[in-house]
Amino acid sequence: MSRRSLTTEREPTRSAGRESARSRAMRAARQALRVLVVELGTPAGPGTPLFGTVQNRWLRWLPYFVAFVFAVSLLPSSINVLANDYGMNGGLAGGLATAQTAPLLLAVARPLQAWWVIFAADVGCALALIGTDGVAGRAWPWPPTVIVGYLVLMLALSLREHRRTLVAVWLTTGAAGILAEPLTPEHSEGTSVLLFVLSGVMLLIGAALRERGDTQRKLLEQETISEAERARRTLLEERTRIARELHDVVAHHMSVITVQADSAPYRISGIPKEAQEEFGAIAATARESLAEMRRLLGVLRSEDSERHGDPEKTPQPGIGQLPKLVEGTVRGGVPVELTLPEEPVALEPAVDLSAYRIVQEALANVVRHAPGARTRVSVKTTADGSRLTVLVVNSAPPAPSAPLETTGTGHGLIGMRERVRLVAGSLDTGPLPDGGFRVAAQLPLTGAPSSGDAQSGDARSEDTQSRDTRPGNAARTGSASSAPDSAKDFPSA
Repeated sequence: MSRRSLTTEREPTRSAGRESARSRAMRAARQALRVLVVELGTPAGPGTPLFGTVQNRWLRWLPYFVAFVFAVSLLPSSINVLANDYGMNGGLAGGLATAQTAPLLLAVARPLQAWWVIFAADVGCALALIGTDGVAGRAWPWPPTVIVGYLVLMLALSLREHRRTLVAVWLTTGAAGILAEPLTPEHSEGTSVLLFVLSGVMLLIGAALRERGDTQRKLLEQETISEAERARRTLLEERTRIARELHDVVAHHMSVITVQADSAPYRISGIPKEAQEEFGAIAATARESLAEMRRLLGVLRSEDSERHGDPEKTPQPGIGQLPKLVEGTVRGGVPVELTLPEEPVALEPAVDLSAYRIVQEALANVVRHAPGARTRVSVKTTADGSRLTVLVVNSAPPAPSAPLETTGTGHGLIGMRERVRLVAGSLDTGPLPDGGFRVAAQLPLTGAPSSGDAQSGDARSEDTQSRDTRPGNAARTGSASSAPDSAKDFPSA
């Protein structure tokens, strides 16, 4: 086969390949143009003004002020430049200058729509300047006032629109400059490249500022969510700890029931056989209940208690152990005065434990946040003998002292509320006028909490736990007006 015949066979193949490449390029160009049109015609936001969500009122009005200043200053400057420097008709110059500057006010809320108006006015101005006498030796197609207004618009646009929209605007600006090159008047200074570069820089700066703001806002949202989750976790941990402590109280009652049911046939003579069987069933049920409670305690027991043995098997404390607790606090450098009832008070185990824990948490907060402050602890019954009043009041810490902790996990106040809610009592906390703090709890001596009290207390706990998650900020809660005067609460030195 000759070389000529081989060349003839290859020519259709090459032409087909060129046509295929050309068709692929055309499809890609149409797709890019379609994407460009979609991006330029789809605003990102619903029309919310720039800085519209800022709390500060002056910052919300700042974009309007900046847009107004540029619009007012650029409008007469543009008319003067177009009419006097370029020799454009005064009416046409005024109309084009208004179309180029007035939409800057619209750019505060709808920058993409403002860009369409200003860009069309800029292109129309460039075409109108071709036939003027003063264009020679001057900037074209974008006069200086056009460049300034366009850059301000780019900043507003970059603070609102998506990245693809900004790229589409930038490419459209460059394409307009390229298409204007063949129409450039003689002896005029081209500004197409200048506007293309400056607008790109302005879009880049604005986009970086917007993304930085978005990142900070997301971090703040995550911190808020983390704080709420931490407060909820603290509440659940405190409830779990209280449930573990109450296990011993309930187990004691169940053990008493078991012993009484088992020993009833031996202590009481003449019990019918049916009654003996009934007592045996009661004892068996009580043992099963104790076994189930031990399983429940195993679920509630924390990893730390399992790792360090089982300290929960120690007897639960009560107000009888308060002198020992106060003695340890005094050794820690906090002067404490303790007042207890003169006569022994018969308390339910849950009330006794709750009173002790409230005092313990209050003294711990004094040690952590007001070291060295004079503190008074008072536990007494009300006049009618129906409630137990627990009062812990501390003065302001000495001036040279600094808090050992400025933040906390919030277990203190949350634990107090949960213990008070458990026994259907009440709790009042608040700052004193002299800088101290007051914790006052009222606990019923007898009676179990009703379901309504428990539910209302639960709702109060859920509502307030997020505000008092840190003991260091506990002074923000409560009413200062209800706090007692410091002169009444503390004896003279």
